[in-house]
Amino acid sequence: MKKLYVFDFDGTLTYKDTMFLYLKYFNPSKYRFQFLKHAPLFALVKLKLADAETVKKSFIASILKGQTETKLNQVADQFFEHQYPKLIRDNALDFIDKIKKEQTDSYIVTASLDIWVRPFAEKFGMQLLATKADYQNGVFTGKFATKNCNGEEKVVRIKEAISGRKFDKTIAFGDTSGDKPMLKWANESFYQFFH
Repeated sequence: MKKLYVFDFDGTLTYKDTMFLYLKYFNPSKYRFQFLKHAPLFALVKLKLADAETVKKSFIASILKGQTETKLNQVADQFFEHQYPKLIRDNALDFIDKIKKEQTDSYIVTASLDIWVRPFAEKFGMQLLATKADYQNGVFTGKFATKNCNGEEKVVRIKEAISGRKFDKTIAFGDTSGDKPMLKWANESFYQFFH
């Protein structure tokens, strides 16, 4: 039986949101300053009065724009070493070990940037579908090279990735409203399963 597993990352497999953790790890003083500056915008996003993608882009750019891809990846690897495995929910780790033995196809499908999720996907032996950072001549522009991989976009990206392949069963895991289209798309879905 050919199975496809798709997992949201932040909150589903992890205990905390990795965007804030990585940005803070990358530059603690700049992070504190920009976090305070963006705090009113985060509040508006929570109240659905500001566009989450625009605020996210602005916050990430305020800390990482102008950095080289090499440096961002180096720090992502250090961040992974620092956070793994304590950041990952215990029962999620057990489950991932189990499906690794099944030789299935599995993907992390996340709105987080590919920069800091990549080492986790590699460790889990999973493919990664994430919001992609945009680079010009090896330098991060502060923009995204793809749409924010959230909501309906998650389904679009999964369908692109598996185009032309057939699976007997698709199984999805998520924990927020941004995962609902993906959960609805799958044959079997689990909401806050590892919580």
